[in-house]
Amino acid sequence: MKRQLALSLVLTGFATCSMAAVPANEAAEIGKTLTPFGAIAAGNADGSIPAYTGGLTSIPAGFKPDSGFWVDPFKDEKPLFRIDSKNVDKYADKLSEGQKTLLKKYPDYYLDIYPTHRTTAYPKAVLDATTRNATACQIQKDGLAVDPACRGGLPFPIPKTGNEVMWNQQVRYKIGTGYSTTSSSNSWVVDANGSITKTAEQATFEETPYYQVNQADRDPLMYARVFSRNDYPARRSGEVVMLQDFLDPGSKARRSYSYSPGQRRVKLAPEFNFDTPVASQGGVTLFDELQMFSGSQDRFDYKLVGRKEMYIPYNAYKFYFTAKQDDQFKPHFANPENERWELHRVWVVEATLKPGMRHVYGKRTYYLDEDTYGVGLYDAWDKSGTLYRAIFLSGVQLYDKTIPYNVKNVVYDFNKGMYALLNDGLKGGYKFVDKPLNERDMNMEAVVARVTQR
Repeated sequence: MKRQLALSLVLTGFATCSMAAVPANEAAEIGKTLTPFGAIAAGNADGSIPAYTGGLTSIPAGFKPDSGFWVDPFKDEKPLFRIDSKNVDKYADKLSEGQKTLLKKYPDYYLDIYPTHRTTAYPKAVLDATTRNATACQIQKDGLAVDPACRGGLPFPIPKTGNEVMWNQQVRYKIGTGYSTTSSSNSWVVDANGSITKTAEQATFEETPYYQVNQADRDPLMYARVFSRNDYPARRSGEVVMLQDFLDPGSKARRSYSYSPGQRRVKLAPEFNFDTPVASQGGVTLFDELQMFSGSQDRFDYKLVGRKEMYIPYNAYKFYFTAKQDDQFKPHFANPENERWELHRVWVVEATLKPGMRHVYGKRTYYLDEDTYGVGLYDAWDKSGTLYRAIFLSGVQLYDKTIPYNVKNVVYDFNKGMYALLNDGLKGGYKFVDKPLNERDMNMEAVVARVTQR
């Protein structure tokens, strides 16, 4: 009863400022002209983007369950063609500013373009909830909050605004209903001289309570929770950081905690937000651009430009699982031999800094895959209009778990001439547990006690 009353009060507070979902006739296209998750089901005119046929769920030969590594089902494919400094202008309309900048600045950088495979697949429960959300889910507070009744599926399978696309990105299905862990998630920074520095080696935990609809002890407003324990460098070993994000950041802002072995106490860390640089990632990325975007949308206006075809990093099994650790780096860019680029339709969202708001960026553009809302490209400009950073976020379909997984990314800082390679799990792989932990085991003190016992 107490939980039902609490959820009722939450919903009542939201109801006074809601915006209607799409009409029934539009939602009826889901499963027809649209996929069960709202993407265009048909291929494109010349067939270079195929029709969606259900995604990748078959298990390739040689796959070892629970190993933390996934066999590449496309390992024998060859590139269709290559984009480099000589022909970049020919393909400019399908490239981001970050891609074009790298291609024009470094003649030895290239993009190998492979056949497109729409591998994304979701569990039936997520698809059913997504269909429900098309007509029932409501965005709140001028786009800055989401009705907690939307939990369990993509909130806006037929998005009408930039905020709705960004909420799909925030709560995308990429963990399952349990949690994911890595024993060794590394962050690397390569400076302007080509020197490689490992800035962090972390054991990580990530869950999305948004999809844990049967976990009665979860806060109905919490949609994401992540914590990490630093094991490298030695001077920071044992540090623990936790972030918790909520569906109404205006009334329940991000809760951030830190633990330092030297001080032996847990502290709130409200600075882990917006344009604060992430120390464990060498300061090459900000807290609100973790995996392209993370946190509250209140400092920018988000405009939905529409859909377009782009070359984005996709089905990156080699990059995630088989590339040798030392072979990931070139002096000025990640080794293109390990990257795989495919032509996909993306949602384009332009974000402009609101008047009176503070941020290091004046403008941002997001290119988000219509099937996953995770894989894609991101560009950010400073207030003078100069390209500052770009992020390439790749992904893989975890075919045995029906999860489109997307965490490993490359960040290019054009201001400093540096780049970072983040969430690299090559050493220990990525592990997934289906059953969530109890809430009593998820407060920061319990987490610290558990993860610092090694």
